[in-house]
Amino acid sequence: MAAVKWVTLRSQWLGQQLRDLREANGLILKDAAEYLQRDPGTVSRFETGGYPIRRPDLLALLDLYGVADPRRRDEFVRLSQEVWKKGWWDGYTQGMIGAFIDYIWLESRSLEIRGFDSMILPGLFQTPRYARVVISTVERDAAETQVDRWVKLRMKRQKILEGKNPPRFMSIIDEAVLRREVGGRECQAEQLRHLVDQAARPNVEICVLPLSVGAHACSTGAFRIFTLGEGFPGVGYAETPKGAIYVESPDSESFVRMYEEARKLTLGPEESAEFIAAIAEELSR
Repeated sequence: MAAVKWVTLRSQWLGQQLRDLREANGLILKDAAEYLQRDPGTVSRFETGGYPIRRPDLLALLDLYGVADPRRRDEFVRLSQEVWKKGWWDGYTQGMIGAFIDYIWLESRSLEIRGFDSMILPGLFQTPRYARVVISTVERDAAETQVDRWVKLRMKRQKILEGKNPPRFMSIIDEAVLRREVGGRECQAEQLRHLVDQAARPNVEICVLPLSVGAHACSTGAFRIFTLGEGFPGVGYAETPKGAIYVESPDSESFVRMYEEARKLTLGPEESAEFIAAIAEELSR
């Protein structure tokens, strides 16, 4: 059995829950290893997420730890399968680091996404033209074929906002993002008209944070808050020059507080849509 290419959030969460169960039962690694007839180091890697656990070993540990509730057992099995399973994004991810693949997985599994953006629009709202400019600017050394692949991935990601049970996406967008002419006036105007269309979705809320509010709680930059289903912690996400960080609840509550404080200062959804449409009209003149 080959080890995973990187430690994913999925494998970390599964491992953490297995470790909590073992400790709650007063067992040490050696006890679990002897029950599975495996080396303690292997069980340790199960718990750190560095070595994905197979279904037979998982079910045996759940028996050992006294997990009898069918629903809870099914949740463990489903999560263990997702550690192994390729996502719909497989084939688009050449050149991507594991942290962003985790982001896509979180995005696709969320019941609700909240976010703040201060530089560019969220990827889930971007037009192909706008996305290409953003990606090409950030990834200056990427080949055109790679940029094409990433643009297609971004467009594919947007499908999560459609369908029977789409997540609710609540987005706070700084006014500066709306006025920054990414790709020129025509490209930005097209993008803002598309943004107004997205705001009309029943599962989407877009609120503009006006420049006139001055300093606000989200001064550290863009972030996301992911709310997943039962069995998963809430997750806060932010990008840094050294890469992305993921913060699980209860530590992710700091993201929630920033979002809620900023939301108090925004225009309402209807007023925001009118505001965005007015800027698009200005750019089109």
